[in-house]
Amino acid sequence: MKPKDIQLIGSELAIVWDDGKESYFPSDFLRKHSPSAQNIGEKDIFGNQYGGDGPKEFAGVTIKGWELQGNYAIRPIFSDGHGSGLFSWEFLKELESRLS
Repeated sequence: MKPKDIQLIGSELAIVWDDGKESYFPSDFLRKHSPSAQNIGEKDIFGNQYGGDGPKEFAGVTIKGWELQGNYAIRPIFSDGHGSGLFSWEFLKELESRLS
């Protein structure tokens, strides 16, 4: 499962998958669900949590651009400066189920 086309339509990231299905992700939804350490935090070997204590809602945040990461992910660049979350194709499909 790979994207055939990726476009920004208004404030939504639109993806046409190689099976012809389409997905639409609002920018603020993707920002909220960014899998980055900055957003969700990370633990060291002792179990201490670092990061992930910032805002949880991102009203008005848009996607300014993106970079493809190999053949497996996209890295959106958000209007609030965030750009370290890698969204794999599998993770995007999982997120799509949360939109309904």
